[in-house]
Amino acid sequence: MASSAAPRARLSPPAPAVRPPRKRGRSPPSTRSTSSWRASAEHVAPRDQISRWRAPERAPDRVWRQFRPPQSALPTSRRWVSSEGASTSSSGDACTIMSYNILADYHARNHPDLYRDVPWDAMRWDSRRRLIIHEIRHWDPDLVCLQEVDRFQDIAAGMKSRGYEGIYQRRTGDTRDGCAMFWKSKRLRLLEEDSIDFSEFNLRNNVAQICVFELNGTHKLVLGNIHVLFNPKRGDVKLGQIRLLLEKANALAEKWDEIPIVLAGDFNSTPDVCFYFLLTHMILNISLHDRRKLSGLDSSEFDLYELCSSLKYQWSDEEVRNATGYSNVMVAEHPLKLSSSYANLKGNSSNRGLHAEPLATSFHKKFLGTVDYLWYTHGLECSRVLDTFPIGVLRRTRGLPTREIGSDHLPIIAEFAFTESVEDDFEEEDDSEQDNGSEQEVSTTQHAYLSTDDESR
Repeated sequence: MASSAAPRARLSPPAPAVRPPRKRGRSPPSTRSTSSWRASAEHVAPRDQISRWRAPERAPDRVWRQFRPPQSALPTSRRWVSSEGASTSSSGDACTIMSYNILADYHARNHPDLYRDVPWDAMRWDSRRRLIIHEIRHWDPDLVCLQEVDRFQDIAAGMKSRGYEGIYQRRTGDTRDGCAMFWKSKRLRLLEEDSIDFSEFNLRNNVAQICVFELNGTHKLVLGNIHVLFNPKRGDVKLGQIRLLLEKANALAEKWDEIPIVLAGDFNSTPDVCFYFLLTHMILNISLHDRRKLSGLDSSEFDLYELCSSLKYQWSDEEVRNATGYSNVMVAEHPLKLSSSYANLKGNSSNRGLHAEPLATSFHKKFLGTVDYLWYTHGLECSRVLDTFPIGVLRRTRGLPTREIGSDHLPIIAEFAFTESVEDDFEEEDDSEQDNGSEQEVSTTQHAYLSTDDESR
């Protein structure tokens, strides 16, 4: 074989020194860049794992890692907005309360379509957990109300080292998340703990927490924490959940000698709809509204649901009972005179909208708007709030989370000062006499904010 191979080699023409490039040939492997599409250089995976990664805990879903342009970074700080006319009768004791929907890891992994523009490493729970804990520690609130908590022990471990104690209420059924409260044990003492499992009232499986705290051994307050059902088509259920929270919080406040109340949470309702009217005016005639249009989350702009808005929806007896508590009563009422902490301390046009509420507390691929609130009653005075980011800054990120914010919601924080108990009962009666004409204004301004977003999307 060797002797025959040599002559054939000699008869062959000599190979050219430089091989001419083929017309459709690929570039040499050495010139290819493998780092341009990666979120960071430290995350290097074998070729068969580059295009995707499997979620932890053997989750059935997969989050696809495709090329995603870099996100615009958010500012490293937010500014406080203080009250200019704070009462001089304040007792001097004050506490800060944070409300934060931290985006359950379970939901993040099962809804990748909402976070297509978010770098894959910013979606990882270990990264988000670190950012969430850092955010809480940085603002150092006295009380923390969290929603969408499905890894309570991870959060609790990070909070314990900063002197916080915590409690957790998980939703029932197949869901994995729930609500959690944390408080500084050196300043606050938990006097009574209660919760609401809405499935016991046939109002889905959401939960709420209601607790009584004592601050510095002197002042007491009721703190409620809720994550209202998202489903835009079930306004009756959403209204029923809010109604029960208000009733339970009021009963607990009366039990402890009319102490003030703070209600925190993700209410899954925008400021331009009738839920907001109910919270601020204490009364709502549901016959004036389509139950599928109650929360402001049903805008076709985001293609969440295909809903018909040409005709008023007829409420069934069951839906009326869910909303008001009685199948033959079309008016929902509650006994609390509530104020919104952010609405009372006005910001500027870059981040405040209808009713002076923030333009956005949540942002993902299918929603940009405000659903998170901190409400309070008499006996408290809101002295300052942590303002949200300007709407233009948020839009440039193309969605949350980011490498600076660990959730698709922004934490909201308000500082409350305890005041001398001065309450004019006759004023409360006057406010409860709101006519339905004002309510009609709510129906005509539905989606005022959501519809204007279309220009920038």
